[in-house]
Amino acid sequence: MPEVFQYPMTYPAWWMDYYYIATWCLGMLFLGTGWALFFRYGKFSYGVDLGCFWKTAVLIVLTTIALGGPNYYNTRFVGEHGQDGDSIKIAGDELLYLDRKGNETKLALDDITAVYQEPITYNPPPKIFIVAGKGKVKDSLFVTRNLKGFETFLVSLSTRTGVPVKRP
Repeated sequence: MPEVFQYPMTYPAWWMDYYYIATWCLGMLFLGTGWALFFRYGKFSYGVDLGCFWKTAVLIVLTTIALGGPNYYNTRFVGEHGQDGDSIKIAGDELLYLDRKGNETKLALDDITAVYQEPITYNPPPKIFIVAGKGKVKDSLFVTRNLKGFETFLVSLSTRTGVPVKRP
């Protein structure tokens, strides 16, 4: 009997597909507004003075916020919600990972050589990597703690493969 584990879908599918476009557009809108205010109310002269330094500093800060804000949000969002809607199925002698767009990855349970947690986590939550490398196919995939039945999945996978889960 196959065991199916699924990530919850916490955001609508359209947001999952296009969040990065929306955040970058908002960042560029912020930057454009800053430039518009700069050109509308800025006093321009051809001499170099302290006012030139402050204008430059303001534009650098606006650019940093306009580029850094969306980058921070997008990186964190994909780390926390990048697998939402995906499912994992242990059936027979294979592990099937199906993402929400319909792409699938199959690993034979006999080919799995390691199941381990990454030692350092840069983006939450921590990832547990499943590595297959005995047969012709050398591939890996990962699961996160957001998976419903996460611990049950790891125990079931470890039992079926005979490979212990290594955590730091």
